[in-house]
Amino acid sequence: MEKTFVILKPSAVARGLVGEIISRFERKGLRLLQLRSAIITRGEAERLYEVHKGKLFYDDLIKTITSGRVVLMVWEGREAVQVVRKLIGSTDPAKAEPGTIRGDYGLDITDNLVHASDSKESFEKECYIFFKPEELI
Repeated sequence: MEKTFVILKPSAVARGLVGEIISRFERKGLRLLQLRSAIITRGEAERLYEVHKGKLFYDDLIKTITSGRVVLMVWEGREAVQVVRKLIGSTDPAKAEPGTIRGDYGLDITDNLVHASDSKESFEKECYIFFKPEELI
């Protein structure tokens, strides 16, 4: 079984969409391994988004993800990375398909409700910024 890492961004928490988003993952057959509410520090955000450092939108990403409480999660399932990416939809909510999380609820490309690992490698990097390996047993 494959694992993937997901963050429900501050806007998802503030808008009361946590339960709706979690239920979509569960209905798809994914299994929740870990969940924690937190406020991401600037240092954690910089590690999370280091691949975007130097891009015009980098500072907005950091500001958005650190602006309030988030929900950090690890999910497991068959091809979990791709399944979650399909469920959340395109990065730009204006281009996301109806029926996806971003397509149904997203308002802005930077503050698009959800961050999710885009590969097994990014899962390994991103997840362990926030969780210890023993928390995923």
